[in-house]
Amino acid sequence: MLAVRPVRLGDLPALERLAGSAQPRLTNLPAHRDRLEERIARSQRAFASEAEVPGDEHYTFVLEDRERGEVVGTATIRALAGANEAYYTYRQETLIHASQQLNVRREVPTLALSHEVSDASLLCALSLDPRYKGTSAESLLRRARLMFIAQYPERFAEVLAMAFPGYLDDDGESPFWNSVGRHFFVRDYHEINYIAGVRSKSFIAEVMPQFPLYLALLTPKARAAIGREHPAHEAALEEMLAEGFLRSRHVDLFDAGPVIKGDRMRLESFRRAAWHPVRIRPEHTLPDAEPAMVANQRLDGFCCTVARYALSPTGQLMLSPAHAELLGVEEGRAVLAAPLGLSDDGLDPGYDEGEL
Repeated sequence: MLAVRPVRLGDLPALERLAGSAQPRLTNLPAHRDRLEERIARSQRAFASEAEVPGDEHYTFVLEDRERGEVVGTATIRALAGANEAYYTYRQETLIHASQQLNVRREVPTLALSHEVSDASLLCALSLDPRYKGTSAESLLRRARLMFIAQYPERFAEVLAMAFPGYLDDDGESPFWNSVGRHFFVRDYHEINYIAGVRSKSFIAEVMPQFPLYLALLTPKARAAIGREHPAHEAALEEMLAEGFLRSRHVDLFDAGPVIKGDRMRLESFRRAAWHPVRIRPEHTLPDAEPAMVANQRLDGFCCTVARYALSPTGQLMLSPAHAELLGVEEGRAVLAAPLGLSDDGLDPGYDEGEL
């Protein structure tokens, strides 16, 4: 029995373990006890707030295996990526170099510092116990955040964004960082990644060059890494593209990992979500049905789990007593449900049209 819920102070040891085991290590989930304590306190303030517009709120969730009594995953939503300071990325652009006298015209790809993603809500800091990789638990943890946003849309931006870890070579090095950032910081990729997590990423933009970077001047390995995700996150990226996110022109400052964006009302979990009153029935009497994410209506007591999308002829969602107890709902109370499975039309989702 798995459930996604808001983080609590007692989850600190689990967060330390998850931060330490993340592959690769995440800038936005540093294995630093004081920062993780701050993360929990900040999340508790966010859930207790009466926010009517997105601001500096950080909502941190954990995935709990109730049968084992363990917290086995965590994920966060930043209500506004650039609430306190700009959220910097590199934007892929093209410059035209032309000369009529020489009859030359060249389109030159570049990277330019950008803070356009600052206005989006950011899904970030996801780490899952390796035992649950490739299971429905992974999808539940990743997408339960969308179920929360669907219930409290006023707290978040219209556009959602996710930044995926970038490509690292067989030695665990970032070809992009070694070709770009290392020239301005006498530190390797992992050290600067940790410093940014413990402090802030804004210092990078203060030191990195303000002028466009010409890709032709980078190493071939660095160019090949731009917009390429870490192999451990390929399945996650595919799932979120199936959800309705689109590749953007933005990449991470450190490792050039891809940044995806999506209008929340075009995402599958929003379009297919529906409210249903609850009907409680014994487990063995429930009909077979596709799995669904089911969430209750409580803010600070938010809970989302996976149950069968079994509807009565009158549109009631039939839940077992165990699932009803887990969600803290009684018969007749409404819950939000959305199919766990995503449609796959086999088409390349391409890039965000607004970025072209």
